[in-house]
Amino acid sequence: MEGDKQLKYKPHKYQEYAIRFILEHPVAAVFLDCGMGKTSLTLMALMLLKYDRFEIGKILIVAPLRVAKYTWPNEIEKWSDFSCFSYSVVMGTPKERMAALRKEADIYIIGRDCLTWLVEKSGMPFDYSMVILDELSSFKNWQSKRFKTLMKVRPKVERIVGLTGTPTGSGGYMDLFAEFKVLDMGARLGRLIGQYRTSYFRPLATNGQIVYSYGLLPGAAGQINKKISDITISMKAVDHLDMPELLSTTYPVYLDEKERRTYEEMKEDLILQTDEGEVTAANAAALSGKLCQLSGGAVYLDDESTVEIHKRKLDALEDIIESAVGKPVMVVYWYRHERERVAQRLTELKVPFGFLDSDSSIDKWNRGELAVALAHPQSSGHGLNLQESGSDTMVFLTMPWSVEMYQQTVARLWRQGQKNRTVTVMHIVTKGTIDERIMKALENGSTTQAALIDAVKAEF
Repeated sequence: MEGDKQLKYKPHKYQEYAIRFILEHPVAAVFLDCGMGKTSLTLMALMLLKYDRFEIGKILIVAPLRVAKYTWPNEIEKWSDFSCFSYSVVMGTPKERMAALRKEADIYIIGRDCLTWLVEKSGMPFDYSMVILDELSSFKNWQSKRFKTLMKVRPKVERIVGLTGTPTGSGGYMDLFAEFKVLDMGARLGRLIGQYRTSYFRPLATNGQIVYSYGLLPGAAGQINKKISDITISMKAVDHLDMPELLSTTYPVYLDEKERRTYEEMKEDLILQTDEGEVTAANAAALSGKLCQLSGGAVYLDDESTVEIHKRKLDALEDIIESAVGKPVMVVYWYRHERERVAQRLTELKVPFGFLDSDSSIDKWNRGELAVALAHPQSSGHGLNLQESGSDTMVFLTMPWSVEMYQQTVARLWRQGQKNRTVTVMHIVTKGTIDERIMKALENGSTTQAALIDAVKAEF
């Protein structure tokens, strides 16, 4: 966060509870919803363990690629409390990864897909006394390479924490076997998947000796919950909070050099030449719209066709939806091409989604039949009750111009009748672009488009 003032970390009550839990449990599963600050509270626990209690040495954080590359470093840099940490991000080519591993640091951060390389090919000793598994659900498949790799070195680890929003995805309670085995090496749910299945499940769909699906035995869910409860914080563990609480977070994305040059060309020249056609802005108001589109990844040409510039926000949205593990997410878009590009990505991912632009789609959403709902502030910002789905997560791809419209959109989930105790509003913000100016204008209560146009002028 070069040039930014570091903040003092002031945890919420539930975060204080989770920090204490990690301190007191060498093996811990922390299940808090997306946007509730799992990263920062974990860093606070790490800081206390390393520099207050002197109980741990080297730390390894294993996370999804973009979370490892951006989220963890950003959180370390954001808070003054964590300035004591030195860290190294293990990414890039094998040569770059090796250089990062040889660097002296307190914390090593690596993408989950590089874990096997680290253990089997790097040649470096696995001498981490504490391991953080960000997105524990990434280890739900007991047959996967990353699961087997981690189990090889798990006995060397003194402390381990698994973080996720919810541990049970499409596999339900069956997913818990592998997730908890990497934590406690089978102490609670058993060492063998066959024993786990026999103890808690019955076959549902079969063909001779082949079982296609399993269902829980009567009372099995309660038995499993009791087995893992001593090392687990679930959402039910934060019921002491005065809720619902609104958590507003920013999910940053970054342009590469070519994409940055494209953005700067539009900003400086008010015109952009592409292979597909030309983009022009006649005035500051038009320019602000074009810059918003560019930060989002696509822009309208003068002939009203669309050209895609990057996929940064789509990739970030994919990560957020994955971390939700099937829990419904409301995605707020502004431009038509945003809606189309998101719909295409969700179709490719085979994620069930719908548009909140009709009574039937709203009914489907409120019945919990959609994993993702795409909403436009002008059609869903006023008067709709959309909290019945069980969703407590809203993601803004592009923020609307109007503070009132923004607040009314947020109020579709953050309102009386919300079943969940916390509502998280996430803003995917392209760093170094007009997105940051708009966020500041919204936070300061600037309610007119003129105020936001002034934010554009401030960049010149």
